[in-house]
Amino acid sequence: MSWMPSTDPVLGDKRACDALELVIVPRVRDLGDGFSVRRALPHGKRQMVGPFIFFDQMGPVQFIAGQGLDVRPHPHIGLATVTYLFDGRVMHRDSEGNALEITPGAMNLMTAGRGIAHSERSPAAARRGSEGMFGIQSWIALPRAQEETEPSFQHFDAGSLPVIEDGGVWARVIAGTAFGRTSPVGMLSQWLYAEVVLAPGASAPLDADQEERAIYVAEGEVDIAGDSFEAPRLLIFRPGDRITVRALRRARLMLLGGAALEGPRYIWWNFVSSRRERIEQAKEDWKMGRFAPVPNETEFIPLPEG
Repeated sequence: MSWMPSTDPVLGDKRACDALELVIVPRVRDLGDGFSVRRALPHGKRQMVGPFIFFDQMGPVQFIAGQGLDVRPHPHIGLATVTYLFDGRVMHRDSEGNALEITPGAMNLMTAGRGIAHSERSPAAARRGSEGMFGIQSWIALPRAQEETEPSFQHFDAGSLPVIEDGGVWARVIAGTAFGRTSPVGMLSQWLYAEVVLAPGASAPLDADQEERAIYVAEGEVDIAGDSFEAPRLLIFRPGDRITVRALRRARLMLLGGAALEGPRYIWWNFVSSRRERIEQAKEDWKMGRFAPVPNETEFIPLPEG
C-alpha cells in the first residue's frame, strides 16, 4: 500500500484505564475504485509502536464480479511490509521475482531494505465472482544498521504458524513469541504480532514483556479495566503492567509491539529512513526508473508531486 499525510480524526473515547497511553481512531483513506483503508499509524501523536510505523485495515469490502484490488507497482526502502488477511486473496509480485497468492492466515513479510518494488492485485480467480477482502497491512521500520539490507521475501502459510486454543480464546502467533509459542518468521529486530479471536465473555492477557505494545480492535468490542472500546481502535499501552482484555461481544484483535528503535524515522510516500537524504535519493531513483522492474507488470505508480 501507499502512505501520504492526512489529518487525524478527533478522539472521542471516554477516559481509559491508567495503563492506556493513547487511543487512536483510524482515519479513512480512499485508495480508489471503491476501496478504502482505515489508517491507525503513523498518527499525529504517535509515529511508531515498537518498529510498527504503518498500520492499515483493508476492508471489509465486497467486490462485484470483475473488480478487485489493483495496487500497481510501487517502491519501498528502509522497511518490511507485513500483509495478513482475514478474508480474500491478494496476488503479490515483486522486483526480486517473487510471485505468490496471499491467503487468509498466512504471514507474508517483504523486507525492502535498500529497495524493492511490488504490486498487490486481486488474482484472476477472485474476480470471476463476488469476493470479499478483509485484512491488515503493516510496515516494520528497520533498525538503522539494517536499513540497507538486501531485499527479501518470506512466506509462511497459515498451517505453519503456531495456533493456541483455550476455551473461548483462539490465537495465531504471526511473528515473535506470545502465549508460550514462537513463530518461525525471521526478524531483524524484536517485535510481536498475533491475531486473537475472543468469544463473548472470554479474556486474554497482554503481557508486559514488550517494551512498547498495543492492541488493534479489528472487530467487536472489548473491556479493559472497566472501559469499553469498539472496533476500529488502536489502544497503545504504557510499559510495565499486565493487561487483561475481555470481549463484550465476539472480538478480533491484533496484538503488536516490540523494542523501540534508536530514534524517529522520516517517512515520505512509501519510503522510510533514519536519514532525510536517503529519502531524497529514493525519490530520485524511482522517478528516473532505477528500481528493478516487477516481472509481468507494465504499469507503475508515478512519484507523487510535492
